[in-house]
Amino acid sequence: MTKTLKISSLHDPSHDFLGYRDHPLDAIFSPRHVALIGATEKEGSVGRTLLSNLLSHPFGGTIYPVNPKRPSVMGIKAYPTLSSIQDPIDLAIIVTPASTVPPIVKECVNANVKGAIIISAGFKECGAPGIQLEHEIQKYLKESSLRIIGPNCLGVMNPISGLNATFARTLAKPGHVGFISQSGALCTAILDWSLKESFGFSAFVSLGSMLDINWGDMINYLGDDPNTHSIVIYMESIGDAKSFLSAAREVALTKPIIVLKVGQTEEASKAASSHTGTLTGSDEVLDAAFRRSGVLRVERIADLFYMAEVLAKQPLPTGPRLAILTNAGGAGVIATDALIWGGGKLAPLSENTLQKLNQILPPHWSHANPIDILGDASPEKYRQALEIAAEDKESDGLLLILAPQAMTEPTQTAQQIKDHLPKIDKPILASWMGGVDVAKGQNILSEAHIPHFSYPDTAVRIFNYMWQHQQHLKNLYETPTFSLETDKMSSQKSKIEKMIQKIYRQNRTLLTELEAKEILSEYQIPTVQTRHAQNPEQASQIAQEMGYPVVLKLHSQTLTHKTDVGGVQLNLKNSEEVKRAFDSIQNSVTRKRGAKHFLGVTVQPMIQTAGFELILGSSLDPQFGPVILFGLGGKWVEIFKDHSLSLPPLNSTLARLMMERTKIFSAFKGVRGEEAINLGELEKIVVQFSQLVMEQPSIQEIDINPLLASPDQIIALDARIILRPQDLSSSSKTVLTAIRPYPIQYISQWKIKEGQAITFRPIRPEDEPLMVQFHQTLSERSVYSRFFESLKLDQRTTHERMIHRCFIDYDREMALVADLKNSQTENHEILAVGRLSKLRDPSQAEFAVLVNDFYQNQGLGTELLKKLLEIARCEKIHRLAAEILPDNHMMQHICEKLGFDLTRSLGELVKASIQL
Repeated sequence: MTKTLKISSLHDPSHDFLGYRDHPLDAIFSPRHVALIGATEKEGSVGRTLLSNLLSHPFGGTIYPVNPKRPSVMGIKAYPTLSSIQDPIDLAIIVTPASTVPPIVKECVNANVKGAIIISAGFKECGAPGIQLEHEIQKYLKESSLRIIGPNCLGVMNPISGLNATFARTLAKPGHVGFISQSGALCTAILDWSLKESFGFSAFVSLGSMLDINWGDMINYLGDDPNTHSIVIYMESIGDAKSFLSAAREVALTKPIIVLKVGQTEEASKAASSHTGTLTGSDEVLDAAFRRSGVLRVERIADLFYMAEVLAKQPLPTGPRLAILTNAGGAGVIATDALIWGGGKLAPLSENTLQKLNQILPPHWSHANPIDILGDASPEKYRQALEIAAEDKESDGLLLILAPQAMTEPTQTAQQIKDHLPKIDKPILASWMGGVDVAKGQNILSEAHIPHFSYPDTAVRIFNYMWQHQQHLKNLYETPTFSLETDKMSSQKSKIEKMIQKIYRQNRTLLTELEAKEILSEYQIPTVQTRHAQNPEQASQIAQEMGYPVVLKLHSQTLTHKTDVGGVQLNLKNSEEVKRAFDSIQNSVTRKRGAKHFLGVTVQPMIQTAGFELILGSSLDPQFGPVILFGLGGKWVEIFKDHSLSLPPLNSTLARLMMERTKIFSAFKGVRGEEAINLGELEKIVVQFSQLVMEQPSIQEIDINPLLASPDQIIALDARIILRPQDLSSSSKTVLTAIRPYPIQYISQWKIKEGQAITFRPIRPEDEPLMVQFHQTLSERSVYSRFFESLKLDQRTTHERMIHRCFIDYDREMALVADLKNSQTENHEILAVGRLSKLRDPSQAEFAVLVNDFYQNQGLGTELLKKLLEIARCEKIHRLAAEILPDNHMMQHICEKLGFDLTRSLGELVKASIQL
């Protein structure tokens, strides 16, 4: 009998046993009882406007005005306090002065209110007094389940239910786009625009200062919302970066997230800071974060909603090739320029397409892409040309351009397209250029779900966004080509930690070059041979042993930039030159900085091989933690600034993507007959470097510059490491990381009954091929017991499905694999998989266990579940639960043996749970 359990659907409301039915934010977006604290009849006031909005847009709930000075407000019974309301309140909307808000929040907590919106301003955007008020509110939140939007916000709309908990003039139209903004004023402008364009929303949210509910909370909520198909964000500051990235990585795979982040320039950043009271992070680092999480960033507010509309109406293109159909040659040229400048490509027309177009178009048509069908083309000819172009498999999308000319019929052409729209799996965009003459045609295109744009270059810009976003998601989740050996991770981490602690005890934070290279070597990053010499004779002896020519560099525990003090001597060819170089370095350092800074020299062989001088480095960002930099290095690093940033941890796929974003990368493959460098080896070095950065949080800055990359070798010639200040060393193990690193603490060894040694370790993206092989070992019964349905092998092992199994966020779930390594072939095999998935309440989780049929009944399932229980305790999970098929007696027996409570009902699933 297979030892398996089911992971239930997050959207299945029937599984309340596992905690799926209610979302904490439902109290805000779907409330039954709403208290408006600060309701008033004063004309023009926020309190009156909000009450009027709640009354004029029925949302299926009851409203309770709170005003201690009036028995009723706008004809509705009023209550002096929140606690005087007898019915349970789901949502409290607070519009009273800032100084009164903390005690009101305390009252909400005491009344067990689940959600609140603080409209009031006067908090951290006003400085120290406002910050103190926020601290008081947060103190009350710590011991409660109350969730708050705001303060200093417009409020919340749920156009689907009719809830208008804002002081905007009207309710947004219902649709499938979730809109989140920090700026309330921008919300009202967007709302006005959306009504004009008949653009609808599934949610319309002003977050304000994000005292409690942040981007991550909202992305998680809208990610679960079946009415939301895409999410658009106006962002001034990111706030909790870890929460945002975790939510975005989870949701962006299934629902596009489009962000307009302002504050890119220093001046704009200051303006955003004064508006929201939050400092804006480094824009280049933020770009790296968006890329890593699969978020699409746009640069214009119009593009924010163009993209939302296009994604709601059209499929994403699978590539950059665009076919352009136009009745105006000039417009086609404009579109072509915009396409090429944006990185797109003109789709080549196949011979079959050319022949068919020749049959219906006049002789003078363009005979190429753009397909210029000439200005006198009839609606029928336009429609026929579209049908032919749509069938060409060489294109990934189509752009239809119409310029109104004397003989053009814009409305009839649009109608022909709508009535005979080809059924294809690629996007169709349109640009009906003009004003009054094309207005009806534009409306018809909208009815046909074809996004239309006033100008063709705008349409092309959106197409480029579309294919680039699709390509990026594909690349982001491409299966990595190699993995690091887990059996070495713990030992190297421990060894370097001891070395760093020794340096701290010497009251140092700057490592010598020798120490820095020792750390690199421990992480299998090739370094040039380097030895320490304390006098000229010793330097000469070492040089003799190494072989000439050699390099001498300053050895110092206090100076990091050696060239600034004359601390580097190159291409030394004999003993005399070495001795003179030693004296020269000593004299220069003594003269410029003092004798105490000179502790001898290091001797290194002079690397003669020509190659690329690169830089590989990392520093700590205050919001995102470690950030890795790769690019052109050596003396040109500050001149050309050809580099790319990425957030660790990296795998081989992410390392390659980071390198590809630099200009120098194109030269790595060899130019003008030169031999290419070993890109696979370079990827591996970058991944090893990423692991170093994540495993050693005491490191504040680290540079390998230059990292010499040639066809013969890739080797670090120089390295610099600076540790975090010593007063932070005690907390160094908890340094902020935006993305949780590979949890090596959960790696352990165990032997099955047959005596074979296996490794329990967390799953990783590189395991996808092994997971496919694992599924090949499963019987139909094992599959049914695990997934509660019969799934064929090709259904279970698609790349899209494996992404969700292998590319996991360790903050959200933990999957352990039982890894068996063949001692002769060095090949690995996965024998079992156990998975913990946190629920909406992160203190609760569900679990699942699945074992290779051949290795069942050997204690593997029991041991794996024991490991999951240990991990659950470490992750501060207080309740673990699952559902088991009634006839899966073995799994039920294991659960009972390990202390689970089992609930059985005739004909129903067995419910297993344990309190930890």
